[in-house]
Amino acid sequence: MAKEVRLAKIPEGEPGPEHFEVVGVPVGEPGPGEVVVRNRYFQVSARLRTLLAGDIEGTPLPPVRVGEVPPSITVGEVVAVGAGSESRVGELVSHWAGWREYAVLPAAARTVLDDRLPDPVAHLGSGWTAYAALTRHARLRHGETVLVTAGGGGVGSLVGPLARVLGAGRVVATARTRAKAARVVEELGYDAAYVVGAEELEEVDVVVDNVGGADLRAALAVARPGARVALVGALSGQAGAAPVEVDTFGLILRGISLHGVNTRPDPHERDEWLTRFGGWLRSGELTFPHVRVEGIDAAPRALQEVIEGRHVGTVAVYL
Repeated sequence: MAKEVRLAKIPEGEPGPEHFEVVGVPVGEPGPGEVVVRNRYFQVSARLRTLLAGDIEGTPLPPVRVGEVPPSITVGEVVAVGAGSESRVGELVSHWAGWREYAVLPAAARTVLDDRLPDPVAHLGSGWTAYAALTRHARLRHGETVLVTAGGGGVGSLVGPLARVLGAGRVVATARTRAKAARVVEELGYDAAYVVGAEELEEVDVVVDNVGGADLRAALAVARPGARVALVGALSGQAGAAPVEVDTFGLILRGISLHGVNTRPDPHERDEWLTRFGGWLRSGELTFPHVRVEGIDAAPRALQEVIEGRHVGTVAVYL
C-alpha cells in the first residue's frame, strides 16, 4: 500500500489541512505504454489554490475535484515499465501526477531528467519562469534596478538572485511583513525589501510581479519611464484573481509595458536554461532556496504555511 493526498472538500476561503485527507491505495501495475514512478519529492505551491476554487478559465491544469489528488511538479524514479514503453527502470523523471508516493502514468507524461542540475530537487523550482520573466519579457539590461514582488516566494526567491547574475545593478523586493522583508535581504541577498502600504518603494526599471493587487499598483507607481513589467502571479487574490486599478494613460505617457508570463519552454529553451542553471549552481553563483518538509502527511499543512507566507523559497515535500 502507498499513500496519496486527496481533496476532501472544496474550500470556501483559503485551503487548510481540514480540506484534505491522506488515504492508502494499492501501488498499481503499469499497463501497456505506462510506467510506475516512486516519487521522491514534490513541490507545494500557493498557485494550487486557484485549482481548488473550481473552474477558472485559462488555467494550464484542470480544477481539482473532491476525491482527486492535487497536481504538482514531482520528481521520482521509474520502478516498473509496461509493455511497449520506451522508459526503463531506474530512470529519474519528472511529472505532474502530484501528491502521492507512487504514480502510474503514461510514459509520454514523464520527462526524463539528466545530471545537468547537481541536486535533482532543483527541478521543482520555478527557475524557468524566473529566467523567462527577466530575459524574454522584461528584457533586463545591465545595471538596471529590478523590483520583485513577493521576493521570498517560490518564484521570487529565484528571480532576485538570478537578476543579479544576469547583470542587474540593484535588486529589491516586497514582502508581507517587516520580519519577512528582513529575511529576504539576509537570506537571498536583496539590496532592500519593503512592506507595501507601510513604506515608500524606490524607482525601478524592471518589475517581476507575483502578487497583483496593491503590490502591483505600488510597483507601477515607482516604475521609471520605459520600464518593463513581467506579470507572473496573482498571490494577493482569491482563486487567482487580483484586481487592481491601473492608470493606463499614465502608463502610455511613461512608455511602460506589461507582459503576461504564461509560456512553457520549447526543447531548445529548456536545454539552454538547464545548462545555464546547472552551471550557476555548481559555481556557487546561484543556490536553490528551498524548505524541506518530511513526509506526505505534512503536505496539507505545508500548503497552508506557503499561502500564509511563512517560508522563504520553494517548499518541497520529501518522501
